[in-house]
Amino acid sequence: MFCRNSTVASGLVTKLAMTSLLAACFGITVTLMGGPTTGITKAWAFDETKYPDLKGHWRRGPNTNPIVGQGRGNIFDPTKSWGPAQNPPLTPEYQARYDANLAEQEAGGQSIGESYTCRSPGMPRVTNAYGQTEFVVTPGTTHILVENIRDSRRIFTDGRDWSVKFEPSYLGYSIGKWIDTDDDGKYDLLEVETRGFLGPRAYDASGIPLHDDNETIVKERISLDKNDRNLLLFDITVIDHALTRPWQVLKSYRRQAGAQPDWIEEVCGEGNNHVQIGKENYMISGDGLLMPTKKGQKPPDVKYFTRPGQ
Repeated sequence: MFCRNSTVASGLVTKLAMTSLLAACFGITVTLMGGPTTGITKAWAFDETKYPDLKGHWRRGPNTNPIVGQGRGNIFDPTKSWGPAQNPPLTPEYQARYDANLAEQEAGGQSIGESYTCRSPGMPRVTNAYGQTEFVVTPGTTHILVENIRDSRRIFTDGRDWSVKFEPSYLGYSIGKWIDTDDDGKYDLLEVETRGFLGPRAYDASGIPLHDDNETIVKERISLDKNDRNLLLFDITVIDHALTRPWQVLKSYRRQAGAQPDWIEEVCGEGNNHVQIGKENYMISGDGLLMPTKKGQKPPDVKYFTRPGQ
């Protein structure tokens, strides 16, 4: 692979061209020495030793267990059980919506957020660490890669501010800043703010709703535990008009053992038997036929199909 505007003469990259190519592609300084062999001394523009070691395969931390989560791990506050036990500080209007949503699920319906259609769960739900997660730190962007639907995030750390223009999305737009909290010359905290959302979105699989205006602000403080470098802490605060106060929770990710972890591909559409028609959710049965998801559900309108006898 060659970077744009690289110099290639007759299919052969010369010493001088190679020098320019390395500098342009990788941001390094090269020194050429005479003689039949060429030695290269490099000084990388990005010093990764100044950043915390986030390499590896991360999963939801030990503070969420099957007993607390009632077997349902996709919960926003990992210290509490699923559903009403989350006790979200919702306004009366949005608490009523949440109660109705829980009743709908009990009857066989789906929760707010529609991730069952393979649409991104959005923020802050993607912080629930329900899938295998990888962190990649680069000079201007920290990537959080989640193998699931459309969950991977870009956190821009290049100094931009909120005057930047961006398109709203379910994941929002994230701007972060690396901080050296103990003045030892190394960063140990990533502060992030995320805005600019689409909806509807929910906090977790139980369907705790966020406000329709999508003016949510999510603030995160991400750092390695000082006593356990394989434990990553997410201190998350959500500011949203559906809340009576900011909702703050502490999550943790655990680094999995193994220098070369297995990364398992997850394809949401594969084996997904949900079918959304209009605002109704149906299922494809084992014999390939459309079926209801709840008792008394009406079939979809088939007026555009030719019926027998017509």
